[in-house]
Amino acid sequence: MTDFTADILVVGGGAAGLSAASEAASYGSKVLIVESDLELGGQLVKQTHKFFGSKDEYAGTRGYKIADILLDEIKENGQNVRILTNTAVTGYYMEDNTFTAMRGEESYMRIKARKAIIATGAQERLIPFPNNDLPGVYGAGAVQTLMNVYGVTPGRRVLMVGAGNIGLIVSYQLMQAGVEVAAVVEAMPKVGGYWVHAAKIRRLGVPILLRHSIKEAFGEKVIEGAVIMELDDKFAPTGKEERVSCDVICMAVGLSPTTELLSHAGCKMKYVPELCGFVAERDRTMRTSNPDFWSAGDAMGIEEASAAMVEGRIAGLCAAQSLGFPARMEKLDEYWARLDHLRAGEVGEKIRSGIGKVTCGAWEA
Repeated sequence: MTDFTADILVVGGGAAGLSAASEAASYGSKVLIVESDLELGGQLVKQTHKFFGSKDEYAGTRGYKIADILLDEIKENGQNVRILTNTAVTGYYMEDNTFTAMRGEESYMRIKARKAIIATGAQERLIPFPNNDLPGVYGAGAVQTLMNVYGVTPGRRVLMVGAGNIGLIVSYQLMQAGVEVAAVVEAMPKVGGYWVHAAKIRRLGVPILLRHSIKEAFGEKVIEGAVIMELDDKFAPTGKEERVSCDVICMAVGLSPTTELLSHAGCKMKYVPELCGFVAERDRTMRTSNPDFWSAGDAMGIEEASAAMVEGRIAGLCAAQSLGFPARMEKLDEYWARLDHLRAGEVGEKIRSGIGKVTCGAWEA
């Protein structure tokens, strides 16, 4: 059994976790990053599209390049940062303030940290339909990993289920890789993602079928096609169906925050539809009701990676400050101004509403 200690444990090495670790380590705190994947970067390493926002959030830079920028920041504070990859944190035990983790499949370890930042991201949702266990049914994250990390196309013709940002972006990336997208089906009456992403694939001739969903897949041993159905305004089938020939069905039907460790820590949790699931209540510093736990990124509500990075900065800043390190707390207002800018307008209305339901002024001492 191997034991590790740190001032601050960061669980998750994606956009939020790397930003939190970099911020906290810059003030002198000893940070341990634990990441279940083989490499750091999280979803950023799969993202070949250019980011929106401002220069502070690397606007105009492709996601995998942003991962490199954050990793360079980590290297600058190398003396204060320790990294464990291929390591999954399996639990937290409040009675002795101990985390347990598995590295690979054989190495068990315990971790003790004075403070923790949970940046565990999100899990893909799937919807059930007949024959969804046939080879050829993927989550959108798996398709991105195959193409953008390993350079492997999943098939020749894809039916995309879901017209949020992920479904639209992955559809465009599939076409860039030479894969035909038969159609994008979306149960809602409007496109959920940014119109700029929808416009790209529409210009290339891909139909976006609103008020449609998948009814079933068909094929002998692998996916050979799907039956899609039209829905009414109550999401009930209208009876209009169509068969679509494809060898891949890609599911991009949303994400759910990964919050098990926050529950283990006794954090106050609340179901917030606008944030896509159960999330921890938090204050302006991203601290939860457990005074030793902060969180950031999709674990606190599904949002864009740009916002996750800023939330990570806030969590790292404030966790370091709580331990007495010389954190520049004047940066807190700057970071919140950046978040408010990212969440401004009609696009951010849902996020603002959800965050308002779980944000408190200050925790009682």
